Amino acid sequence: MADLRAGAARMVMTPDLGCHISGYYEDRVARDIRDDLYAKAIVLESGGTCLAIVVCDIIYLTKEDVDRAKASTQESTGIPPDNIFVAATHTHFGPSPEAGYDVPREDAFMARFAGRVADAVKLAQNRLRPAMIGHASAGCPGEVFNRRYWMKDGSVITNPGRRPEVVRPAGPTDPEVGVLMVLDRERNPIAALANYALHYVGPGRGGHDVISADYFGVFDRALQRCAGREFVAIMLNGCCGDVNNIDVFGPEREYPYDHYQVDRVANVVAGAAHTACNSIHRYDPQAPLAVATDTLTIRRDGVTEAEIAAAKERLAQPDSKEQARQATCADPTWLKATRVLELAETPLERPAPIQAMRVGEVGLVGLPGEIFVEIGLQIKAGSPFPRTLVGELANGFVGYVPSDTAYDQGSYEVYTSVIPRHTGAKMAEAGLRLLAKLAG
Repeated sequence: MADLRAGAARMVMTPDLGCHISGYYEDRVARDIRDDLYAKAIVLESGGTCLAIVVCDIIYLTKEDVDRAKASTQESTGIPPDNIFVAATHTHFGPSPEAGYDVPREDAFMARFAGRVADAVKLAQNRLRPAMIGHASAGCPGEVFNRRYWMKDGSVITNPGRRPEVVRPAGPTDPEVGVLMVLDRERNPIAALANYALHYVGPGRGGHDVISADYFGVFDRALQRCAGREFVAIMLNGCCGDVNNIDVFGPEREYPYDHYQVDRVANVVAGAAHTACNSIHRYDPQAPLAVATDTLTIRRDGVTEAEIAAAKERLAQPDSKEQARQATCADPTWLKATRVLELAETPLERPAPIQAMRVGEVGLVGLPGEIFVEIGLQIKAGSPFPRTLVGELANGFVGYVPSDTAYDQGSYEVYTSVIPRHTGAKMAEAGLRLLAKLAG
């Protein structure tokens, strides 16, 4: 078997002040920068196969922007697009990648995006050296909560807040912090690729117009502090379309300063990742590499001119701005109206790329949307690999991908999803087929 080589790098891609921030149903303009946003890359090479894994601090990425980034990367590195994995962290405090909900696309930032990704991969490629990999997991259940809840009236509401009508969560969580650790032959750390299914954390009331990589960025620094060494620590967001950090049955979260919870959660998750790394007893210097891809074709529901007119009328009502502030627990008629208008602007058919990579005994799957946690758990449970990392928001974006069960329950993610029932199950099946192919 061939020896493994690896390299890792970061490329700053922080936008300018005044950029439009994506993540809510309102236009926020950046007045400050708390921490830099990055494209972080790991390049692995063995036996003539070269793979690149890139995670970017942005809410999501369209397939068109990912394709441009992969083309630029191939031009500068020679790595074929199918061998490049590009995912977004899902920070809600970065530039807008696409126009929608009164927020314009941040054109200046997106014009530079492909080059930043290509540069991150090129720098990582420049740093290739003999390496070895290990993997492990640790549990971190205290920071993840399913954000969809059964209410006493039999309905399901997303983010209902702390009120007596809340009965119990309507779905599970995935508390696993999986880690792929990359060392050089002298056991110096090169990179860590961690995977945890947590939507984002967010600041207090005063930080919503501040650029920040959220807990994904703080995790990088925290894990390095834990290890006492410098390396590239990447948090690949797991399937968390219905998972957040708010315990509605617990006490109100404290905010001694705006980003206190961001820092606290990052430290807790980094501690779990550090524990996992310290449990690794064997590193493989000859880990085989492979990649497999598939593309699902998603056909959206149709909408009529009458439905579009009714949706516009609903969104023009006086309570519309208040409903936008409530967002995830807004009135269902308002949420469904936003979906109708989005469907009207969505192509009838759109591709959904599914990607899988093998890195030694670790399987990696990338899915293109905000994927419900049940779908990620299904892939992990059926994977032929000893450890599997499942990343959402990878290689494109198709919006929320609810589980089949959630379609029966309704609420925010279902009411605003532009994809049909069973799409999540098809994604899981495709991911498992690719993993089986890679496992041989």
